[in-house]
Amino acid sequence: MSKGYYEVTSESVAAGHPDKLCDQISDGVLDAVLRDDPTGRVACETFASCNLIVVGGEITTKADIDVKAIVRQTLKDIGYTDPKFGVTPETVTVLNVIGRQSADIAQGVDKGGAGDQGLMVGFACRETNELMPLPLMLAHRLVRRQREVREKQILGYLGPDAKSQVTVQYLDGRPLKVTTVVLSTQHTEDILDKSGRQITEKARKEIIEAIVNPVIGPRLMDSKTRILINPTGKFVTGGPAGDAGVTGRKIIVDTYGGVAPHGGGAFSGKDPTKVDRSAAYMARCIAKNIVAARLADRALVTVAYAIGVAEPVSVRVDFQGTAVANVTEERVAQAVRKVFPLTPLAIINHLKLRRPIYRETAAYGHFGRPEFSWEATDKAEALRDALGIKNSSKLQAPVLA
Repeated sequence: MSKGYYEVTSESVAAGHPDKLCDQISDGVLDAVLRDDPTGRVACETFASCNLIVVGGEITTKADIDVKAIVRQTLKDIGYTDPKFGVTPETVTVLNVIGRQSADIAQGVDKGGAGDQGLMVGFACRETNELMPLPLMLAHRLVRRQREVREKQILGYLGPDAKSQVTVQYLDGRPLKVTTVVLSTQHTEDILDKSGRQITEKARKEIIEAIVNPVIGPRLMDSKTRILINPTGKFVTGGPAGDAGVTGRKIIVDTYGGVAPHGGGAFSGKDPTKVDRSAAYMARCIAKNIVAARLADRALVTVAYAIGVAEPVSVRVDFQGTAVANVTEERVAQAVRKVFPLTPLAIINHLKLRRPIYRETAAYGHFGRPEFSWEATDKAEALRDALGIKNSSKLQAPVLA
C-alpha cells in the first residue's frame, strides 16, 4: 500500500453512454435466453453507431428471442425516446448476425470445465460501506444522480449520455478529500450561451447544485476542490450519434476504477459458464468476505483457470500490507480453497447465476451493489473459523457510508 500523499482517479459513465448501451443490449439478450433456457450458452456482442445497431456473437439455445425488440426496449428504458438525442426505438436499424457456439469449446464446458483460460481478479477495501474504492463509488453515484435528475425532470434539459470522474487525495492509504470532480452531461441546446459553444453559468450552477453537491457534499469537498462541468463547453450530440459504442469497452468502470488490475475479459453478453464473468464475481465475493471478516483492510484475490478444467490452477491473495497480526496471505489462500466453491459449476450454483439478472449489472458497475449475490458476506465467519481466529481485530472504519 502506498505511503505519503497521493491521488487516485476513477471514472464512470451513464447508462446512456454508447458503450454502456451496447453492454445493456448484450446482457438483455443474455437475460432473454436465460428466462426460457437457463443452460443456454451466450457470447453476445453489440456495436452501435448513429442509427445502426449490430448484434452478433455465438448463442446456443432452445429459447426463441426477439433481438430487435430487446434493442428497442433497451433504448426506451435508457431514455433515447426523443429524436433530438439522435436515435429512437422507432428510427433505429437493427442487424442480427448471431451464430452458434463452437462445438470445440462446448465439449469442454459440457463436462463442467472452464469455458476459457485466464485469470480473474476480485478486490475489496474498507473505504466505503460497500467495501469498494471511494473514487469509483463517488463516480458511479454522480452518473446515477444525473439519471435521477433527468428522469424526474429536475433539470429537464439533460440527455441520457454522461460521464463522471473523481479524484481523491490519500495519506498513507487513507482517503482525505476530493480534489477534482468532472461531470460531462448531454443536454439540449436550450442552455447554451449566446456564442452557442458553452453552457451558461446558470446551467453550470444548477448541475452542481442538483447533482454534485448531493453526492459528494462538504464532508469531502472544500473551497479548493475543482468542479469541471462539461469542460469542452457543450455536449449536445451524444450517445451513438456522437460516438460509436461496443460491448466490453468499459471494463475498468465495471470493476474497481483502476485501483485493482482487471483480469480476464469483459463481462457483458457472456453466460456464467464463461469464467471471465462467473469467476470474477466469485473473486469479488472472496475479497469482500476477507475484508468483512476483518482479516485485512484491503484484499486482492486472483483466481486462474485452464480451458476445459474445472478446478482453478491457482488462487492468490494479496493484502497490500494491511493484514492483521498473525494472518498470512498463504494461510488465507488455503482457507479460501476450503470455504469457497471454485469450479465453474459450483460457482454458478452458489451464486445462482443462471437467472436473468444481467442487464441490471451492465450500468453503474458490477460490484458494490448489495442486490447481487456475489456481494454477500455470509462466508466471513467460516473464513475466520478455518483460520482459527475468534476475536475481531480493529481495522479502519469506512470513509463513506
